[in-house]
Amino acid sequence: MKRKDNQLLVITHLSQLITLITGFGGLIVPLIMWTTHKDTVYNMDVHGKAVINFQLSLIIYSLICIPLVFFCGLGIVLLLLLAVVAFVFPIINAVKTSNGELPKYPLTFKFIN
Repeated sequence: MKRKDNQLLVITHLSQLITLITGFGGLIVPLIMWTTHKDTVYNMDVHGKAVINFQLSLIIYSLICIPLVFFCGLGIVLLLLLAVVAFVFPIINAVKTSNGELPKYPLTFKFIN
């Protein structure tokens, strides 16, 4: 039987912010949390997949923006926009999760269903 643990789900969303502090880990930490708790915590599978898909999408978008930095100034603007999205949406979804809502990340590819 799965246990309900909203605090762990909130931490899973907020763990993405590690990237802003260390430069990496925003994918690794939630991935570890998801794989170790998806069978024991209620809704961890849904939240974990949302976080992993969002992080992978951010990586893809960043890789697309890097060449644009060299060709035009648009790449810098898009990277700054991605940084804001990477900061704001984990916090929004952590608050939603603490209220019992499901996460919604914008412009996310479904790598994991």
